[in-house]
Amino acid sequence: MFFPFYDPTYILLIPAIILAVYAQIKVQSTFDHYSRVRASSGVTGAQVARALLDKNNLTDVVVEITPGRLTDHYDPRTKRLRLSAENYHGTSLAALGVAAHETGHAIQHAQEYIPLNLRNAIFPVASFGSSLAFPLFFIGLWFGRGGTFLMDLGILLFTFAVLFQVITLPVEFNASGRALRMLESEGYLMRGGEVAGARKVLSAAALTYLAATAMALLQLLRLVLLRGARRDD
Repeated sequence: MFFPFYDPTYILLIPAIILAVYAQIKVQSTFDHYSRVRASSGVTGAQVARALLDKNNLTDVVVEITPGRLTDHYDPRTKRLRLSAENYHGTSLAALGVAAHETGHAIQHAQEYIPLNLRNAIFPVASFGSSLAFPLFFIGLWFGRGGTFLMDLGILLFTFAVLFQVITLPVEFNASGRALRMLESEGYLMRGGEVAGARKVLSAAALTYLAATAMALLQLLRLVLLRGARRDD
């Protein structure tokens, strides 16, 4: 029997926690290193983003600065590509890689890239599910057999959050692939060391998405095991 104060299924999360910690360390160290390596083209992240957007006829997408570090993102609702100051003004391999990656998302949006559309479609349910899934599940667990409906509802809601994380992987990998191809083909990065450096930055960032997906999948497995244990009581 599983008691509220003793839950042996927590051990399932250890691999994902280790991966998440490693991913954060890897991202910071890789970004710090390549943010000090200047690209031979000498252009800034903002200039690269603007040029690549214009080349893809996305003149309506605005490139602007956003506060913080590693807070770069593309907002499809407002068509704004936001870069942290370090990447907006920076001429490093890291800055150009990040700027091109976010441009990749803008291009995905314009081309109606199917995985991105799916992710955007389930985002409201996934966000709602990730907020309510655990409270509903553990309230149901507390009530025992009488709470099975709440447990099942919690698992269903969290499944949407897991699906969101899974779909995020091809979206991010595709954006990184587009970024590297554009940077090389347009001459912003030289083939060899510069492209390899930008690839390392984007690969390190991808680890964070892998870690988040692993954590979500193991959390879902944990809920299913707890639900099964309650049924057997």
